[in-house]
Amino acid sequence: MQTTHQQALETKHATLDRRIADEVHRPMPDATILTGLKRQKLKLKEELSGL
Repeated sequence: MQTTHQQALETKHATLDRRIADEVHRPMPDATILTGLKRQKLKLKEELSGL
């Protein structure tokens, strides 16, 4: 059974996934933005795996 916290983290993870995909498909992706988004996504993934 999923907790509300876990569901919120999964939603944030999916949102970051979409934002990363959007940035990658831009004509000139910003590497700094991509790095920041990927770090946030990794932190969420680590938190999710710890639940």
